[in-house]
Amino acid sequence: MRIVRRLAWYWLLPVAVAVWELATRSAQATYFPPPSQIVVRLHELWFSGPVARGFLTDEAVADLLPSLSRLFAGWATACAAGVLAGVALGRSYRLSALVEPLLHFGRSVPPAALLPVFLVLFKVGTPMQLASIVYGVLWPVLINSMDGARHVDRQYIETGVVYRFTAWQRLTRVILPAAGPKIFAGLRLSVSLALIMMVISELVGSSEGIGHRMLEAQGQFDIPAMWAAIVLLGLLGIVLNAAFLAVERAVLGWHLSARTTDA
Repeated sequence: MRIVRRLAWYWLLPVAVAVWELATRSAQATYFPPPSQIVVRLHELWFSGPVARGFLTDEAVADLLPSLSRLFAGWATACAAGVLAGVALGRSYRLSALVEPLLHFGRSVPPAALLPVFLVLFKVGTPMQLASIVYGVLWPVLINSMDGARHVDRQYIETGVVYRFTAWQRLTRVILPAAGPKIFAGLRLSVSLALIMMVISELVGSSEGIGHRMLEAQGQFDIPAMWAAIVLLGLLGIVLNAAFLAVERAVLGWHLSARTTDA
């Protein structure tokens, strides 16, 4: 019934698109094309290729694949580093007290403000874009992992001591499962941030990718293509979020079921 009630609200989506179509056609604004033109341009640019290639055009291969590869590489690197460092800091009170002011300073600096620094250090290209994505994604993962590892119930730790768990067993069987909900909360935030940083880095330092294609369309006054890139980014965000939620349900099924039972 919960799924049915949730799906019942999806009737608003076609209504919103219809209102958007009518409003833009009546206004005839140059910079706000109707969604029908955007969908046609989206299909022409990226999804009108041969069936053998999954309908991907040459532009899609040149833009989507590099963008997605940088997105996943930067996200995976930042998540691995954030979880490892966060758990280590969360379990060491002295180390976290020493490093935490620097962490809050680092996460307060907008990642986009460091793009000139990354350009100087790595020049234009993939290394600069990966550095931008890693820096932008790292902080929510690290902070949530540190908070989750720090607030593991003491009874869980004492149970591990009673059963004479090794340090590795305490980490894998007690600390990580207990901190898992917090860690996954940070990971979920990091997915959208990785998408944002991917686009920002491609706007200033790339000759390929979705962000570069959007900037190129703007320079050529191809407004439907610019909006097509924006819509494509929104669709990518929906797909990535749905995929992450599926993984989260598979990994934290015990936690979700426990919450449902308590409710």
